[in-house]
Amino acid sequence: MSDGRPFSNCILDLAPPDIAWFRERSDIILVPIGSCEQHGAHLPIGTDTITALEVSRRAAAKADVPYTAPFWAGYSPQHMRETESSVGTITLRAETLNAVLYDILRSLIHHGWNKLILVNGHGSNVKVLDPLLRRIKYETGALVALYKPYAERYIGILEGLLENPPEETPGWHASELETSQVMAHDARMVHMDRAADDRAQAPSWLPKSFLKSDGAPDVQFEGYQYFSFPMDHGEFSRTGVIGNPMTATPEKGEEALERFSSHLARAIDEFRGLSVEVRRREFEERV
Repeated sequence: MSDGRPFSNCILDLAPPDIAWFRERSDIILVPIGSCEQHGAHLPIGTDTITALEVSRRAAAKADVPYTAPFWAGYSPQHMRETESSVGTITLRAETLNAVLYDILRSLIHHGWNKLILVNGHGSNVKVLDPLLRRIKYETGALVALYKPYAERYIGILEGLLENPPEETPGWHASELETSQVMAHDARMVHMDRAADDRAQAPSWLPKSFLKSDGAPDVQFEGYQYFSFPMDHGEFSRTGVIGNPMTATPEKGEEALERFSSHLARAIDEFRGLSVEVRRREFEERV
């Protein structure tokens, strides 16, 4: 471009001088991370990665910061289903996910970024990422944050947007929100003729006195949620869907992605003036 501005904010699209253009103007970079897992019969297995990518792409454009290519595999052991089922889920072990993301973040710090924001589209990644975030913080002094642009039990910034009532879990797996967002990204990926309106239920191996209403690990007993169990998704979701995707529209998806990305862009503006001293810049253990 005539002013030297790179045509893209994604560093995978850029040559070193273009990346340097961004580094001269900001020490903030976004790292979208998602998963590769089943989302019912009507959504692509990259649904969570699409969320992370769309929010990162839009926020980066609004805030004029770079972002990496999305890291498309996550921690999804509960979504594997039976062997030879052709579901397609690819999961990483917790230590593998943390090791790969550590190398990515250390590489970015090596090249001069001081503030790194992981934009996470997959809830189960949160279960295992705390050791990674703390390791980066304690070893380098860099500012590292995890942004979670999704609505499950907490609708948050999407209040008033989703049509389904809370008891129909509009933000849960492959329901109204995720279906709408994929429609906004590329409607060809959504097959509503295959969609199911479904709810979570307690696994059959639990006593009937235990109740389950969503995709969280918590299970209710005597009206209280003090128990959680390691459960596979197929044990509490017959179809892979938790909620009602039938009310999804691309307009809702567009608005949701805009709200998330605008919220993130405003946070980036707050981070700009922070003084961050990186103690360990070089990625010495890179071999």
